[in-house]
Amino acid sequence: MQLVFSDAQYWEDFLPLTFTRPVAEMRCGVLTFSERWQKLLDSSDISYSTEDFLQHKFKKPEPIESLFIVPNFLPSVQVLDQIKNLKLGEALVYENELLAVKINMQNFSLSHIEKMTDIDEELTFFKKTTDLFSYNQKAIDFDFDLLAKGRISQELSSTNGFLGDRKDLFIEEGASVEYSTLNTKTGKIYIGKNAEVMEGCNLRGPIALCEESKFNMGAKIYGATTVGPHSKVGGEVNNIVMFGYSNKGHDGFVGNSVIGEWCNLGADTNSSNLKNNYSTVKLWNYRLKDFEDTGLQFCGLIMGDHSKAAINTQFNTGTVVGMAGNIFKPGFPPNYIANFSWGGMKGDEKFRLDKAYEVAARVMERRKMAFTDKDKEIFKYVYAEY
Repeated sequence: MQLVFSDAQYWEDFLPLTFTRPVAEMRCGVLTFSERWQKLLDSSDISYSTEDFLQHKFKKPEPIESLFIVPNFLPSVQVLDQIKNLKLGEALVYENELLAVKINMQNFSLSHIEKMTDIDEELTFFKKTTDLFSYNQKAIDFDFDLLAKGRISQELSSTNGFLGDRKDLFIEEGASVEYSTLNTKTGKIYIGKNAEVMEGCNLRGPIALCEESKFNMGAKIYGATTVGPHSKVGGEVNNIVMFGYSNKGHDGFVGNSVIGEWCNLGADTNSSNLKNNYSTVKLWNYRLKDFEDTGLQFCGLIMGDHSKAAINTQFNTGTVVGMAGNIFKPGFPPNYIANFSWGGMKGDEKFRLDKAYEVAARVMERRKMAFTDKDKEIFKYVYAEY
């Protein structure tokens, strides 16, 4: 069965994280939304209904019978069963929005839906960037159970200190954890395949350290934190989601934040997550083209893909950094930093597009990945339109 992941009305609400990906390819918990649904529905035949400029990179739906689904939620057992048992022409609706429908994607139209069923129970639904860290504990718990069920964890080395219940710790094959402390009393801890927890780290769950990633020596990691694949984290972090292929390798604090792919935070970079007057945090909203009150007292940094911050960068509470920005000027950067900013300050010139290509290609090559012509087209579109 082809799974078609729909961006529906949510793509713009997750900017700048979705400039380079459909909603389904965002990470929260251990897995991306796409990976999670593939496991839940036992299908790797996936495609995307997304923005035209992304559709060149992310596979379009084939005109066949499919499950069309909005991916950015965690299903209950009952809702998952309802999705699995949908018949052709049947749909599920949540809060007056289409959630899932089994339909032929040839000449797809909502008018082809013959039966709609409302979902009455409350779901964990991710509707904006801050939900990714706000609901990350629920996502880690969900994914931990999904990945660990019926499997045996690698043993924890005796060099470590441990608090909590061992059933709340899962260590994948090839992972290395030595001379550190792990505490699962506050949440589950998942250590991915070939990941490494270096000496002297202190981990307080819930935490997901994904495949091939590292906690550098002496790191202090508070949950709920996710570090996606092929990333490095040092210093102190609290309740962050890092999508993958990014580094915060040195001392400095980042909390209540989401960091995309191919990002780098220089040594002693810090992000404030609490205002001095303890009021709620406002955050740049791309849909409104203005700042919007999040209702959150704790909110740090939202950083789009391919952005970099120089050593000693000090981010204000509630800062949004667009994609492919280069932040290096002295002083506190503003709370909104535009795409391709060269310097990070308001009114700075744009990073030259050809140079942005060069940097992206160089960074990705270090991980044996190619910066493709399709990636260039995405950069070019965002550069011109946003």
